[in-house]
Amino acid sequence: MIEVRDLNLWYGAKQALVNVNLDVRRGEVLAFIGPSGCGKTTMLKCLNLMHLGARGVRMEGTILMNGQDIYGPDIDPPVFRRRFGWVAQKPNPFPSTVYENVAYGPRIHGLASDHAELDSIVEASLRKARLWDEVKDDLHSLQGPDLSVGQQQRLCIARALATDPDVLLMDEPTGSIDPFATALIEELMMTLRGAHTIVVVTHSMMQARRIADRVAYFHLGRLVEVGPTQDVFENAQHDLVRRFIAGKFG
Repeated sequence: MIEVRDLNLWYGAKQALVNVNLDVRRGEVLAFIGPSGCGKTTMLKCLNLMHLGARGVRMEGTILMNGQDIYGPDIDPPVFRRRFGWVAQKPNPFPSTVYENVAYGPRIHGLASDHAELDSIVEASLRKARLWDEVKDDLHSLQGPDLSVGQQQRLCIARALATDPDVLLMDEPTGSIDPFATALIEELMMTLRGAHTIVVVTHSMMQARRIADRVAYFHLGRLVEVGPTQDVFENAQHDLVRRFIAGKFG
């Protein structure tokens, strides 16, 4: 689905990604693992043009999505980004009702022909995010920021799903929530695989092993190893990867 070829990226004089070559397969959960500052989030942001136009950022290489150069002159960045949903580590609900949080994307992109269709999208998205039963009676009164942190993160996932993205990009989505909420979101990711491609950054090796079809290990901006999760965890080809998984550094 996505092909990354010879990708290099600099923040000013600092090179953050070095000759990255990576494929993302349709319908899989691909986990980026590695020490802090190794390029995981930078790589994630490259996939939906989040660095485009950023001051001091320079990029070389190619990223193709379904064979199309996503940085090519024929790409309309706002339209292209509709194909991606973004979930950050810290929940960032809008300061508005639960309903308006989820309805925002479909409304601005014209995805609903009438109010009934918009209602249907909101309900379906909240159900997918395992949040509907907790908020259905207060959709138009309960404010997003008033939810618990775990609920806020599921609301942000519902908001991302409301535009029916091809790919969900998740940057440590359980990094700031409790174990119960983490379990709900991991279950959610497992349910969404297949219908959506998921690329997730995680610092939890246990989480990567539970949810990912494949893992990609980054170190100092380089993609060191990528492969099926079980293969990498049980028989990594590189000593760096074996030591990191064993908790010897990171």
